[in-house]
Amino acid sequence: MSQTVSYPRTIVAKQHRMTVRPLAAYDADDIVAFARSIPAHDLLFLLRDIRNPKVVAAWVEQVERGQMASLIAHDANGKVVGCTALVRDEFSWSPHVAEIRIVVDPSLRGSGFGRAFTQECMAQALDLPVTKIVARLTPDQAGALKVFEDMGFVPEALLRDHVRDAEGETHDIAIMALNIDRQGGLKSAYGMG
Repeated sequence: MSQTVSYPRTIVAKQHRMTVRPLAAYDADDIVAFARSIPAHDLLFLLRDIRNPKVVAAWVEQVERGQMASLIAHDANGKVVGCTALVRDEFSWSPHVAEIRIVVDPSLRGSGFGRAFTQECMAQALDLPVTKIVARLTPDQAGALKVFEDMGFVPEALLRDHVRDAEGETHDIAIMALNIDRQGGLKSAYGMG
């Protein structure tokens, strides 16, 4: 949970008004329904298929144990329109690295919601004891690539044919990274020193 931001919060993007708050166990079924409502291609950058209830149950369990931070966004009708995850393994060789994962309803593309939601997740990331944040995307996600570039992320790798969809087709994964130490004013931009 972010030390600098309190929840729930409202994000307004064009004519859309979304409520953002931390993910809770009772959100599991809504997350699965949300994931099943968007094209599978939009989920390929995730390490696991969040359309599977068992995967979401494990995710919620990690959030409850404090091993992961996640946000969920609902529209004015209560429909899930986005979710985030910040993943960091403090016992790995890379405890200084967090991975940011964001899924946004395709109907909100171009509204500015994805950018605002990413900023919410970044505020959480900057509360962590990390010096590097990475993001995985499929290279065709031009809007998401632009959002991360605007935040100072730079391309680090392109993993060719790295994921396989349900039809057996392979797809590339782009990895972008932000080195917080090199991005001097980032924490101050988020009011963190």
